[in-house]
Amino acid sequence: MAELRVAAVQHDIVWNDREANFERLAPMVAGAVASGAGLVLLTETFSTGFGFDQPDFGEPEGGASSQFLVERAVEHGVWVGGTCPEIADAEVDPRPSNVFVLAGPDGTTHRYRKVHPFSHANEHEHVLAGTELVTVEVAGFRVSMFVCYDLRFADEFWQLAHDTDLYLVPANWPEKRRTHWMSLLQARAIENQAYVVGVNRVGEGGPLTYSGDSRIVDPLGHLLATATRTESILLADLSTDHVAGTREHFRFLQDRR
Repeated sequence: MAELRVAAVQHDIVWNDREANFERLAPMVAGAVASGAGLVLLTETFSTGFGFDQPDFGEPEGGASSQFLVERAVEHGVWVGGTCPEIADAEVDPRPSNVFVLAGPDGTTHRYRKVHPFSHANEHEHVLAGTELVTVEVAGFRVSMFVCYDLRFADEFWQLAHDTDLYLVPANWPEKRRTHWMSLLQARAIENQAYVVGVNRVGEGGPLTYSGDSRIVDPLGHLLATATRTESILLADLSTDHVAGTREHFRFLQDRR
């Protein structure tokens, strides 16, 4: 059995100002760690906001935003994640990918590139889509990484279910579709019998308002922690035994065709 306390940091974002966001978020990460978190999750584009059409939105792979995550992870001896607009090779394509970077306590990083850019807002014109799903081991948990709009595509969550204890979903999900966000997080947990941590920003970003509604959901769909419109640190204690026990008692995954 493995146990892990996770923290979802629901925060505002200073639009297109990395240094201001680093200054804002460093004490919030420290506060989550002080509360016992072994994994701390920030939002999608935590250092810039969802301003993918800004000329200086992208940064090199391993750039300032990724380095911020690595430094916090090493400093506190925990896992820290969030998404960064990283350009893999500017000579091949100058557009960034929306990259979920998960940094470990030893400074190693795992990267998942958002497979589904949000075409409704033309993200696909400015951001390269990823092609590979990613699952990593974190403190004895099998952790699968997704980003925001990916939440609408159940088939990829299903594809990884047998090898996943915990799904992480950082987001910038607008208030006007908040019911979808909250409902889909619980649905992904229930149908895959796994924990889901969804962390969303609050405040104003560009033309949009964000209501947060971050939540940590257990494999039965129960809400372990929630928040609405204010900056908050959500905490919950997770157990791989709860995942295994749920799947053993309700043997639903094996009935998929």
